[in-house]
Amino acid sequence: MSFTEQYDIAVVGAGHAGCEAAVAAARMGLRTALITMNLDLIAQMSCNPAIGGVAKGHLVREIDALGGIMGQVADSVGIQFRLLNTSRGPAVWSPRAQCDKALYRVKMRELLEAQAGLHIRQAEVSGLVIGELTNAAPNQAARRITGLKLRDGRILNARAIIITTGTFLNGLIHCGEERYPAGRSGEPASVLLGEALRALGLRTCRLKTGTPPRLDGRTINWDAFEEQPGDADPTPFSFRTKSIPQRQVSCHIAYTTPRTLEIIRANVHRSAMYSGQIEGVGPRYCPSIEDKIVKFPDKTQHQFFLEPEGLNTHEVYVNGMSTSLPMEVQHEIVRSIPGLEHAEMLRPGYAIEYDSVDATELDHSLRVKSIEGLYLAGQINGTSGYEEAACQGLVAGINAALWLKGSQPFTLGRDEGYTGILIDDLISKGTNEPYRMFTSRAEYRLHLRIDNADRRLTPYGRKLGLVDDAAWAEFEEREIFRMAFGSLLNATKPTADDLRAAGLGDLTSINGLGWAQLLKRPQVSLEPLLPFLLSGLKMQPALHKLAAAVEAGALTSALRNQVRTVETEIKFAGYLEQQRKSIEKMKAAESVEIPTWLDYGIISGLSREMKEKLERVRPATIGQAGRIPGVTPAAVSLIHVSIRIQAAKRAS
Repeated sequence: MSFTEQYDIAVVGAGHAGCEAAVAAARMGLRTALITMNLDLIAQMSCNPAIGGVAKGHLVREIDALGGIMGQVADSVGIQFRLLNTSRGPAVWSPRAQCDKALYRVKMRELLEAQAGLHIRQAEVSGLVIGELTNAAPNQAARRITGLKLRDGRILNARAIIITTGTFLNGLIHCGEERYPAGRSGEPASVLLGEALRALGLRTCRLKTGTPPRLDGRTINWDAFEEQPGDADPTPFSFRTKSIPQRQVSCHIAYTTPRTLEIIRANVHRSAMYSGQIEGVGPRYCPSIEDKIVKFPDKTQHQFFLEPEGLNTHEVYVNGMSTSLPMEVQHEIVRSIPGLEHAEMLRPGYAIEYDSVDATELDHSLRVKSIEGLYLAGQINGTSGYEEAACQGLVAGINAALWLKGSQPFTLGRDEGYTGILIDDLISKGTNEPYRMFTSRAEYRLHLRIDNADRRLTPYGRKLGLVDDAAWAEFEEREIFRMAFGSLLNATKPTADDLRAAGLGDLTSINGLGWAQLLKRPQVSLEPLLPFLLSGLKMQPALHKLAAAVEAGALTSALRNQVRTVETEIKFAGYLEQQRKSIEKMKAAESVEIPTWLDYGIISGLSREMKEKLERVRPATIGQAGRIPGVTPAAVSLIHVSIRIQAAKRAS
């Protein structure tokens, strides 16, 4: 007789997606199981131990604003923080943190084990328990998942399953001519679960990613490299972070030499990428070092970074040197860099290919459309990176819980967050390469900034039960601050003496303009003007903290970020208004739902290719239909008209 356990939700995989999904479901009151093949490797940072980066930092802020956990954990273990893209506008500013790899795993497990309603289990999933649904409507799920089979013989019953397998699904590691099954180096691949998913008939593809060698920092001549310190005033990910506790360290910048390129060119045929050994498609935006040499033959020098993996280890990550070349060639490449002549390699780089599911099999809630109760999140959906995985995990966890509660699914529009853009891109277009988030993917970048993620998303998190009383009180305090400060800037005017003292003497001829109007000028910044606003700040209770900080000359990171938000809203008010009008137009298209019964096959004027794509994706709205590659505006108009025609026929 099999030993069985009963849960509301079971999450398979304890990477970044799995952790977010499990915590969200448990916080929403569902009895949740998190299944991992190794309890000691929960939230393992198998590639670079860094969180954030361009656009990825936006995702982490959004996760935090919704009540997720990645930002808080990263802030608690971050050993170098940098705000990227500050030479450009605030829409593309993105936080990044180098983390202590071992400590990140420890902190995440502590948080998971402290979460009420969450039960962690070490096991390998060997199969899925699937039942048939009777009386299923056309284009609705005909099957339902009811549980998991574990390799140790247990049956784990659950009303909803979330699969977040990362690179483990039929994972195959390549290092030169050597290859072997693995989920990541030193860990077994998830072969049985891969076979079970294939048996469901879901469309799959093979993807590839890679990692660079790790070096022993004690064998590196650090004086040979350019130091890259972090920011003196770290920008945290979480709106709840008050201070950064860990000691901060520097990274270092290095470059390839002509000898490096010579070694790679002489051995590129031995790379698993170029020998034909790898079938999967690699990430275009994070190429291997041999890929860079082949695709950019005229470039004589390539940059890479030496990044510490923690405070209590000498292990160094060579960012920018991802490779699948043989180990002895990697050794030669490393030793060809001045300063690394005596460097010892602790671990070689390798490529890994794995199975992913075509994300057009999913709806916006990340539920598999053909199987009731089954959700997918993370690299299994074709994405790359911890951050892209984590935001999907959070959304999947929320939606699995809402579905079991009989509530409507939670979805974010493209105007509400990068998370919404990522999910919409995946389910509308799919991907044939690991998907990476960029700010260029956002139509409304100025509206989707890191500083206003809480204003956009925290009310949702509160309604869902993911934002606790303390975090909500802090959010309300920030909102009151914003309104009070904005009102002060609009209501007060500088004197000519104020302008001269602030170094704005060229504006003294302007009479009657308030501080807010002056801020719209490109040469005027708000922070240097704060001393001239001190009397006004002291008169507003909501601004007393800012007044005290200005008087003491000690503006905290949190206050500085709040000041920047107010400045951005004022300075770019005209552009923001234009975006709001564009958003309203987009929402009009999104409000026109496409019924599940619509038959694309009988719509004359649609090409066969369009019909096939529309049947595969089954877009939920006219707006989503228009974002499917190959579906033209004329085709969208035909669909719009056909909804009314087919509805009339059904009614008669």
